[in-house]
Amino acid sequence: MSYLIAKIGLAPILLAQGLFVATTMERLPEPHGERQGIDGQGPRLRLLVLGDSAAAGVGVQTQQEALLGNLMTQLSPHFELHWKLIARTGATSNATLRHLQKIPAEPFDVVVTSLGVNDVVTNKTTQTFLREQKDIITLLKTKFTASQIILFGIPPMGEFPALPQPFRWYLGDQSKHLDQVLECLAATEQCDYIKQDLVDDPQLMATDGFHPGHGIYTIWANEVAKYILRREV
Repeated sequence: MSYLIAKIGLAPILLAQGLFVATTMERLPEPHGERQGIDGQGPRLRLLVLGDSAAAGVGVQTQQEALLGNLMTQLSPHFELHWKLIARTGATSNATLRHLQKIPAEPFDVVVTSLGVNDVVTNKTTQTFLREQKDIITLLKTKFTASQIILFGIPPMGEFPALPQPFRWYLGDQSKHLDQVLECLAATEQCDYIKQDLVDDPQLMATDGFHPGHGIYTIWANEVAKYILRREV
């Protein structure tokens, strides 16, 4: 009850700070680079990286420095890697679901998703977020034949340097809650889940204080590669 009262009391401040962040935060572009290709030698592995600006690699200059490029570096020595990136800055779970529904079916062995931050920012309800994530997983398993789905957890937004207090506290609480929902869903749907507490150094973030930097993408890719290589053993 005290939390609800605090949230209601802070509503005007939260709204003002949200608008301030939206209008003043540094706008970083999506990095340059191909979004589809084949690399490496070995058994074929069809990989899709799906989601929001973090999946797209915002925070670095090229795709080679982003999550996708680091994954290619990790996996191409082991596989003939058929890779594809479907990601867009600002993408919510709903927008991603609708896009997947529209595009032609295509088979993938592994899908890595990064979604949730924009659901937090747009005040997505727990029930709606859960339903949309569940629908995405179902579609990936059926239409896109994914046998392994790796869900990145929602990062602890309460630690983002770009966000002022108490807006940072509010988004931190919301992101923690939806992340717990996502973790439970991953277990129920037999997906892999990677918690976003791998990095506790704000210096590794991009210059905008909101997106990952190269060091974080490298750490993420190392963790994803472990799950994929473990699956293929």
